[in-house]
Amino acid sequence: MKQFIVAVFILFPAVIAAQELFVYTEPASNISTHTLGIRLEQMLMKDKYTTQNSYYLSPKIGFGLSKNLMVQGGLLFSNVQRGFYLNGGSVNGKYRFLSNDGIHNHFRMAAFGRYTLNNSHIHEYAIDFMMHNSGYEMGIIATQLMNRLAISATGSFLHATDNTNGEKYLFGNQLRNAFSYSLSGGILILPTEYTSYKQANLNFMIELLGQSNLHNGFNFLDIAPSLQVIISSRMRIDLGYRWAMVKKLQRSAADGALLRIEYNIYNVGHK
Repeated sequence: MKQFIVAVFILFPAVIAAQELFVYTEPASNISTHTLGIRLEQMLMKDKYTTQNSYYLSPKIGFGLSKNLMVQGGLLFSNVQRGFYLNGGSVNGKYRFLSNDGIHNHFRMAAFGRYTLNNSHIHEYAIDFMMHNSGYEMGIIATQLMNRLAISATGSFLHATDNTNGEKYLFGNQLRNAFSYSLSGGILILPTEYTSYKQANLNFMIELLGQSNLHNGFNFLDIAPSLQVIISSRMRIDLGYRWAMVKKLQRSAADGALLRIEYNIYNVGHK
């Protein structure tokens, strides 16, 4: 597996070269100014204890306040509690503080923060604000775009709080904190030559997604290949699957598929 990962990140740029929109992570760039992004994110994860599939749904709305600042909010639904329920919601913001733009390339950095409320049952050491936990996250993103290749790295601090249903964090205060990290690479496959903004884009990506508990050092590391289609520079469809490679940090559902549909409405509130 290690040889495969190295081959992907080293050989692909020489063969073809991605759009700076990742599937499992966010880039340092923001939603365009005065643009409303409507997103529907779905995950189907296999529970290793029950061998059943758990379904998670998160509708989100984001808005570009300026070229450097965006905000986003969303709701969290799932069927993990013997029915399909609203589990909570989250708000997040991202501020781009560095942009070094050139011809066919740029390097950008951004800071982001997220706050999540969740009423699910807490039953694993890993902190997951989509599935199980309430809490907050703060981090930094760095993204490099070079022609058809985009590479992005993220590092963030996570803190889990007690859930809104009164359920306490089960594992003690020392295990509430974690460090999350990712490395993402994406390649624009089609079109081979641009003639119109209405052309559909096809991107291929591979992302490494990890987390380490700051007290006991236990960690996980996943690999997530994905395909992305962008239609008329307005609509985006993502399809990905993540597998656990390192499993030292306990999770009930590590492997599963993701489907996301996003639609952008431009010039909202702009005269």
